[in-house]
Amino acid sequence: MRKEMIMGAATDAAVDVFADIGTVPVCKACGSERVVKDAWACWNPKFGLWELETVFDHEHCHRCEGETTFVWQRIEATPRRRIRELNDRMRTMGQGVGSVVVTAGVTAHGPDFLRHVVEAVERFDGFDDDNDPWGEHDFGSVEVEGRKVLWKIDYYTPELTTGSENPANEGETHRVLTIMLASEY
Repeated sequence: MRKEMIMGAATDAAVDVFADIGTVPVCKACGSERVVKDAWACWNPKFGLWELETVFDHEHCHRCEGETTFVWQRIEATPRRRIRELNDRMRTMGQGVGSVVVTAGVTAHGPDFLRHVVEAVERFDGFDDDNDPWGEHDFGSVEVEGRKVLWKIDYYTPELTTGSENPANEGETHRVLTIMLASEY
């Protein structure tokens, strides 16, 4: 049991709302940071915003699309390292919050070519200072059946309306992996 501040008053709470600084809640099943808890919020007319009133026990994972249990993990990674980890996870395992876009030029070469391209993008590990100066693993070039293919990862808000302000935060970022022929760039 720990003390919790709710609307300025200390109360006993079995809910682990405030964890150690530098930790984040993740889904016990899949490791996603896209997790939520049920809560009540009250409108504060003086400040014109919603204030958290009570947090409940129910925990939900957006990636698993169901109930979960939180595990608190320390995030030691620098933002750039965290971005690289999330980019690699999406590109190599298809995991994470994101979409894959394949251009008409790639699909025009048929399903076998597309399968070979996707496999080559997943296996790509030729990152160096020239093609990855920021160390984020967000761009690469592969050759498939004699054709140069480029891939890149861009970061957007979950609504896909603007660029993400924090690509290191999986909950605030929808990644878009675009695969294209070099001639389409």
